[in-house]
Amino acid sequence: MSGTMQSRFFAAPDGLNLHALVLGEDAATAQQPTPIVCLPGLTRPARDFVVLAQYLYARTPRRIVSLDYRGRGGSDWDPEWRNYSLPVEYVDILAMLDQLKLGSAIFIGTSRGGLHAMTLASLSPERVKALALNDIGPELGLQGLAKISAYIGRLPVLRTVEQAVEHFKGSLGGSFPAVPDEDWRIYADISLNDTPERLRLSYDPQLARTMDNFDPAKPLPDLWELFQGLTAPVLALRGENSDLLSPEVFARMAAVHPRCQTHVVPGQGHAPLLLDKPTLERIAAFIDEADRG
Repeated sequence: MSGTMQSRFFAAPDGLNLHALVLGEDAATAQQPTPIVCLPGLTRPARDFVVLAQYLYARTPRRIVSLDYRGRGGSDWDPEWRNYSLPVEYVDILAMLDQLKLGSAIFIGTSRGGLHAMTLASLSPERVKALALNDIGPELGLQGLAKISAYIGRLPVLRTVEQAVEHFKGSLGGSFPAVPDEDWRIYADISLNDTPERLRLSYDPQLARTMDNFDPAKPLPDLWELFQGLTAPVLALRGENSDLLSPEVFARMAAVHPRCQTHVVPGQGHAPLLLDKPTLERIAAFIDEADRG
């Protein structure tokens, strides 16, 4: 059985071409453990989960799928940037799950992906056996959102991976002091596309338009009722230095949900890279419990 993720393409309900990375598809059987579906953050590609997927697959072979939302990674850019929205992406996710014939799965969602996973677990609980939420919860920090709004769609001219590593260390290193150089290189490789002219963002720069109306003075939706109503077991991950998921919200998540476990990623901010071994092991242990349950 191959440990390499393969590209698959799907048609969105409106005809847009969508991409996913799939591992273990050649071994998919009714007897195989529950599949895993990975959902990335706002600007992040499916490649974010390759290291985690290979780690989990080496322990227990199964189908593992990582999705690219429209406008990100290998999916087509949408000519209408307003379609880069949670409701449209949610419909895309459902379509891709149906085309992959995935009934029930374990979901791992980073930031925006965690919002999608919580929504799916609330609206279609039979489809979510368990969910791991990477630095996201029912209440979001305005400081973290403001930081995302400030950098999205912007990238200096970078021509080599070495320049990209230095860029990311300089811009993110203050919140991620525990990340070693080898992981910064993985992050740089994942985050950017190599073109003959320069390294480019792995997403449509028009995605930045979705933050045009961000107002830090405007109250955000309250998702506590949705979170408390989840019946599936939850593993909540938080970067120690996260400015999107506060320690108070993180603690309350464990207090209000009887099946919520927690894990703090030391020396990382929003959102943990899911490359360090302790975090990989913690996620693997949670999935092992879900398999037994």
